[in-house]
Amino acid sequence: MIESPCRNHCRLNDEQLCTGCYRHIDEIVAWGSLSDADKACALARIRRRKAERPEH
Repeated sequence: MIESPCRNHCRLNDEQLCTGCYRHIDEIVAWGSLSDADKACALARIRRRKAERPEH
């Protein structure tokens, strides 16, 4: 089971991305019903987003 990347610093930016965990609002809402494979894909997207935003 893959746990949520939530850091309890929730705030959505203009792109609807959480500035705490870098998930898109759609990923946040769906997280509980995603398969582990889908969560792993989401985590890969999150890593890319975070790498593209070094200021955070």
